[in-house]
Amino acid sequence: MPLTDFFVLAFDSTHHAIQAEKFLKEAGLKIEVLPTPRDITASCGLSIKFHMDHIEKVKEVIDVSQPTVKLYRGLRLERKTIYLEEEL
Repeated sequence: MPLTDFFVLAFDSTHHAIQAEKFLKEAGLKIEVLPTPRDITASCGLSIKFHMDHIEKVKEVIDVSQPTVKLYRGLRLERKTIYLEEEL
């Protein structure tokens, strides 16, 4: 059975990733900036990972409907992680 416990935001530019990191941290959210996973196609090498419980707050803090950001759900299957793009 797959275990879903996180989301990843992928960006079109480093500027957008850094700006989102700043806004999310100011909102008190626990996030992790990490290299964009290979399975995710994005122009930027930085992504932001966060727990699935924070999805509504993340949507409040940043405008995830912008074309500069995409949302992915992480599914862990044994030793492999699969990323599925989510509708915004």
